Amino acid sequence: MAEKTTLNAKNLEALGVQRLAELLIEISTGSAAHKRRLRLELAGSHSSAEVAREVRKRLSSIARARTFINGRKVKALKADLETQRRTVVDVVADDDPNEGFELIWQFLAIAASIFERSDDGSGSLVESFHQACIDAGGIAQAAAIGHDVLAERIFSALQDNGYGQYDRLISAMVPALGKDGLEHLKALFLQWSKELEEKPADGNRRVIGWRSRKPIYEDDVYGNQRDLAVRIALQEIADAQGDIDAYIAQQPEKTRRAPLVAADIASRLLSSGRALEALETLERADTTGRIDIPIEWQLARLQALEALGRADEAQADRWTWFEQSLTDVHLRAFLKRLPDFDDLEAEEKAFAHAQAYPDVHSALAFLLRWPALAEAAKLIVTRKADLDGNLYELMTPAAEALSARYPLAATLALRSMIDFTLESGKSGRYRHAARHLGECGALAPHIDDFADIGSHQTYTAELKRRHGKKHGFWSLVP
Repeated sequence: MAEKTTLNAKNLEALGVQRLAELLIEISTGSAAHKRRLRLELAGSHSSAEVAREVRKRLSSIARARTFINGRKVKALKADLETQRRTVVDVVADDDPNEGFELIWQFLAIAASIFERSDDGSGSLVESFHQACIDAGGIAQAAAIGHDVLAERIFSALQDNGYGQYDRLISAMVPALGKDGLEHLKALFLQWSKELEEKPADGNRRVIGWRSRKPIYEDDVYGNQRDLAVRIALQEIADAQGDIDAYIAQQPEKTRRAPLVAADIASRLLSSGRALEALETLERADTTGRIDIPIEWQLARLQALEALGRADEAQADRWTWFEQSLTDVHLRAFLKRLPDFDDLEAEEKAFAHAQAYPDVHSALAFLLRWPALAEAAKLIVTRKADLDGNLYELMTPAAEALSARYPLAATLALRSMIDFTLESGKSGRYRHAARHLGECGALAPHIDDFADIGSHQTYTAELKRRHGKKHGFWSLVP
């Protein structure tokens, strides 16, 4: 009987066409989304042109809407957008690429009207438009849109990219644009850049407000945003053309001193065999006195040094940076380049450094990642007074990883979370603390020596003495 009631296509077919139609009408009643999906299917049974008309009507309706889209409505709108997008790609564009291109462009054009009235902290809505950019690239290629026409439409779209909806557009359109289209798009942005630099006389500038009886001009407020849009577009075009120098030219000298920007430029220089220039770029970055240098900068520097044959210097940097931040990426690379047996000695030295590292939690995280569970257990037992039970995202996996072989250390990790919860009166965590206490009880028979931390019975008795009035907690303890 269970097999016959399982929801699958074969069992549903057995119901017959009429019964399935009745069920679909019943299920779709009260659901606008389901009704729209059924209309699309009905239109598709006639022609892709009918489907295109339905999609166009729906996109126009979404664009005209003015209702605020709060967090609860985002999921439904996302589903609606995905239905329209997939229909354009899978049905319309497959049959008529030119019609599909016009529709996917209409889809992209409604983004601003949606974001103006939505609250999408998750970023799920913009993902639909980023995917639509990728879809548009494929459809444009199939439709054989003229290079110049395509470049001008892309340029026009990116002039109004306030919500980042077109962020993937240039990279997606590279195959369809081709060499000539990229050159035309580049020329359009260069011309726009010149227009932005040529500030008109005050009488011709748009005033958007006043401060202390002085006008606030639109280009002063939004000029930096436009400059950034131009630079980003020209960088993407330069990447597509393989023109590293043009890419670098779009970064102001001051910006190139930022470690992440320097690393970004260096990675491109390295990929073209220009290791010395990459190293010089990295060394011009502002890293003086910093111990929080981004790992991207560090890895780029190491790659440049290796490419220049300065392996010893690279090894010294790896060890220094490991000592500073316990970055396991650097330690693994350091050990990999050592002769046999020397790596074991260096690993022991690294563990000793971790045991004495000022931040016990960074040390514990490193030892768990390695993994070196014996060292992690040793660290917890030795420095138990320094453990912060509020770091449940660290203590929970630590207890789980150590429970099988190191029950004492696992118990200490669990107790740190219990103590923090009760001492801070975090009633929302009582359920977890009660579970942790139960886990401590399960671990107790496997601990031969509790040393100076007290047995499970002793610890529980002390909890009752100090927190006996926290009935919300004790009611949850098994």
